[in-house]
Amino acid sequence: MLSMKGKYGLKALCHLAGLPPGRMAQSIEISEKYGISKKFLDAILGDLRHSGFVHARKGRGGGYCLARSPDTIMVGQVMRVLDGPLAPIHCASRTAYDRCRDCPDENACVVRLTMLEVREAIADVLDNKSLTAMRQMVDDERDDIAEALLTS
Repeated sequence: MLSMKGKYGLKALCHLAGLPPGRMAQSIEISEKYGISKKFLDAILGDLRHSGFVHARKGRGGGYCLARSPDTIMVGQVMRVLDGPLAPIHCASRTAYDRCRDCPDENACVVRLTMLEVREAIADVLDNKSLTAMRQMVDDERDDIAEALLTS
């Protein structure tokens, strides 16, 4: 399940992805726009900075910006940094695998096999969706609404 940390981190990154090249955003600007506690957002942005997703600059004109193109930042990468493994249970995880103690044969466990499918489906979406694609979804929806209003 997506945590608030993951949700807010994605919102902040999408905000930064929408900035003109060379512009930085201060955390207070992002926190006010999305209703996120500034203290919590600063911690999230710190994690994103340490993971190489954002750059930070202090002082006048400082703030945050993306460390690389939003086309190359995949949602799955961000989610793993902020929320950990994508798998719903440890025995279905690729990065944090832990064998279940109550399962005598994990290759015949219907729960594990189903959760492996779930994990693959989640990873397929998140590992193939960039920040640019996330922002485009909103732009496409706005275009559809505007077109519907014009034709009605």
